[in-house]
Amino acid sequence: MKLGLLLSAASLPLVFAVAAQAADVAVDAAPAVAAAPAGDGLIGRVVNADGSPLPGAEIIDRASGRRAVSNSQGEFNLGGVSGQVTLEARYIGLPTATQTVAAAPGRLTSVTVMMGSGDAVAVADVIVNGVITEGVARSLNQQKNADGVINVLSADAIGRYPDPNVAESLQRVPGIAIQRDQGEGRYINVRGAPSAFTAVSVDGVTVPAVDPGTRAVDLDTLPSDIVSNIEISKTLLPSQDADSIAGAVNIKTRSPFDQRRLAVSGYAGGSYNDYGGEDIRAGATASNVFGADQTFGGLLSYSYSKTNRRPDNVESGWTKMETPEGGEVFALEETLFKDYDTERTRQSLSGSLEFRPSESLRAWVRGSFAQFEDDEYRNQLLLTYDEDNLQAGATDRKATFDEVTVERQLRHRTQKNEIMTLTAGGERIFSNGAVLDASLSWADSEQTYPNRNELLFRSRLKPSVAYDFSGSHYEPTYSIFSTGEHMNAAEYRFRENAFRSSTTQQEEMTFQTNLELPSVLAGREVTWKVGGKYRTRDVSADEERFRSRDAAHAPSQSYGDLLTDTESRNYDYLLGYKFDNGLVDDYFAQMRPLSGRRVPDSIAADYTAKEDILSAYAQARFDIGATNVTLGLRVENTQFEGEAASLIDNDGSDPFDMARVDRDDTEFFPNLTVRHSFSDNLIGRFALTRSISRPEFNQIVPRRIEETDGSDISYEIGNPDLQPTLSNNVDFGLEYYFASLGVVSANAFYKDLTDYRYILKYEDKVTIDGAEFDAEFETPINAPNGHLMGLELNWQQKFSFLPGWASGFGVFANYTWTDAEIETAQAYGGRTKFSLPGQSENNYNLALFYEMAGFSARLSYTKRSDYLEEINADDPDFDLFVEGREQLDFTASYDFGNGVEVFGEAKNLTDSAGVRYYGSRERTYEYEKFGYNVFMGVRFKY
Repeated sequence: MKLGLLLSAASLPLVFAVAAQAADVAVDAAPAVAAAPAGDGLIGRVVNADGSPLPGAEIIDRASGRRAVSNSQGEFNLGGVSGQVTLEARYIGLPTATQTVAAAPGRLTSVTVMMGSGDAVAVADVIVNGVITEGVARSLNQQKNADGVINVLSADAIGRYPDPNVAESLQRVPGIAIQRDQGEGRYINVRGAPSAFTAVSVDGVTVPAVDPGTRAVDLDTLPSDIVSNIEISKTLLPSQDADSIAGAVNIKTRSPFDQRRLAVSGYAGGSYNDYGGEDIRAGATASNVFGADQTFGGLLSYSYSKTNRRPDNVESGWTKMETPEGGEVFALEETLFKDYDTERTRQSLSGSLEFRPSESLRAWVRGSFAQFEDDEYRNQLLLTYDEDNLQAGATDRKATFDEVTVERQLRHRTQKNEIMTLTAGGERIFSNGAVLDASLSWADSEQTYPNRNELLFRSRLKPSVAYDFSGSHYEPTYSIFSTGEHMNAAEYRFRENAFRSSTTQQEEMTFQTNLELPSVLAGREVTWKVGGKYRTRDVSADEERFRSRDAAHAPSQSYGDLLTDTESRNYDYLLGYKFDNGLVDDYFAQMRPLSGRRVPDSIAADYTAKEDILSAYAQARFDIGATNVTLGLRVENTQFEGEAASLIDNDGSDPFDMARVDRDDTEFFPNLTVRHSFSDNLIGRFALTRSISRPEFNQIVPRRIEETDGSDISYEIGNPDLQPTLSNNVDFGLEYYFASLGVVSANAFYKDLTDYRYILKYEDKVTIDGAEFDAEFETPINAPNGHLMGLELNWQQKFSFLPGWASGFGVFANYTWTDAEIETAQAYGGRTKFSLPGQSENNYNLALFYEMAGFSARLSYTKRSDYLEEINADDPDFDLFVEGREQLDFTASYDFGNGVEVFGEAKNLTDSAGVRYYGSRERTYEYEKFGYNVFMGVRFKY
């Protein structure tokens, strides 16, 4: 299938070009009463004095007032003009430029508008004169002239922060916070919404998630240096997919026509990681255009990074226990001390081939590949406490247990994520200003765990252990680190081995086409846009789990013989000595084929799913004076089918049935988007939209997974009746843009949520083989009502009005306040109203920068407040929260003016930790520190 798709994608540009040429006759022959003046118009580019494109520039015909905005490559299409046309080009950071063009009737006239030319203006009038400010100018102009509410991050802006992946880059955008893994950003929360509420695309191709448990895309898989710019749409137009309640992120890669010449750039450097050691990063991009008329272009980009990470981590499981005195206290049921040794690599390859035989016809093939790999060894000390052994005198902060179970474990886990996209398409601009485009795309995401192997030893000693959280609840004291029973290697015996591997693949194929047609309706110019899209996605998840406690499967060496002489430490806790990774890996290789039969829950974990989405839309855009109005409707039909093994009353050894779910759903998404120019600098916006978030695939398939660990039993249960979340959205805001390159803005939003999905955790009794056990259950359900509302405040400005050297200073500052609540159909723990998981009430970003004479520097600070992660149905004291986190970063560089630049980065100067807690901050569940990182390198550009 993939080969056939690749051949189809490669041939699409040629097919499209032929079809567009044939359609030219039909479109040009359309009646003049339905279209703008036939055969009149301008097509062109807006460039800087050095020939680089200026995206977001506003082009206005002085006579008619017709307006166009240049795209990311500085290109624009201005229909309905002819004769002597005086164009006015406006771009924040550069003086307004005018140019007179003779537009020949009956055909499109090509023009290049140059701004910031030294012949036209004094150099002092040009504000865009540095790497930081050039990036700011590109972003601000695109934001200012967009129809909806968007934010744009340019490659230049991204390069001024120490952000190795796309998630970390996005945390600088107003209203966006990130969720981290081992200190590095992975998922984004836009405007306080869950990460699954945001769709991600690369060059317009929807990216399927790699994690089977969510539709949210692991953005740490995508390195930031493949990016040309990132566009975040916080309000959607009818022409955009509706599955982005919070916002849509489109990552655009570079094009060979960005510079239209031989261009080579790259960087390389290394760093010191406080909790890991040396890191390396490097990347290069080369592009060129070919042919007598520069009609062909090609680009290739590659990046690579390797990071060694050794974070410190402690996890503590809390519960409520009855004391010997008859009272009740919060007490630990287990403590896990984790000593990580991880090598994380990330690499990407992207490229494009483009054919532009004329300014009005283009075709392309673009592709990208990104790979993320984590190779992790984890030495772990486990302490398990039994309520029956709780001693007198316990409080919520300290306690003593007798007969504590002590275990040591080594886990070797390898995780690999891969994301591939390929798209082929074309665009034709007709002489009457109509634009037709079509594309065929393929995307594939795959997450594999080739191995998650575990070897567990248990000590025969059952010591008394006292813990005390009265001092630091992050690093409490444990008596065992003074008495040292866990260090006695002779007392450990083989307890268990476990082998797990899994592969989840999501493959999506998409065809879409759009037609934009200018017309005159009731004396008013109206631009119609219609289109259709078909997306089909196949999902498969396969997991293997094996486990053995048979003494015959124990290692031939004793526990002590498997240890090295290197201490395993976590904060100030001495956990013992590290396992010999090589010896344990040899054991894993020997024992895996002999580890016993597959456990039933691994069969139930497997599933397949197929989702087809057919959508169509129509929208009209027109101007009423200084007001731009977009009005339209989108319709999306979703057909879903999935199946999983039905293992109820079956341990997996007998033949089993497959449980299926089939669904068909059609939703309508009306849209009204208004942009009003109170003046050239003051812009008002208003939008009424509707959007959707479909259920996660693993939640909607009819699975029932049972996991047992001794007497601990838990169930994960799918819900085939789970409904998509729908949101009716209201957005409005004001933006004031400074001629001195800056903006002050305020944007408010309200989202009315229906059928919000959340994970419910609760406890119940189960009967197995006639015996009754306590079990934990986890299932997704819908909350009938909910809302998400907030306010974004943003200020960024270069202080060019200051005298002399002080004019190089500038500031980026934004603050987002959100309030959210969901209301459940029934009470849990006496509650029917909850905070929205993933929503921080406050989110801050502040950056001070300086740029002058080739030198640039930026000090940046980001912070988000606490947020709810999981709801506990039985007891609000055990709702799981993530503690707010702040981080301070610094970057600096010097450009020698010959294409060579040296730079340095310092990340997490505050040495901030990642913390999760149950109900109250004093009940710390996880405390993890990552340290700081210092990186030095060199960039080059030709």
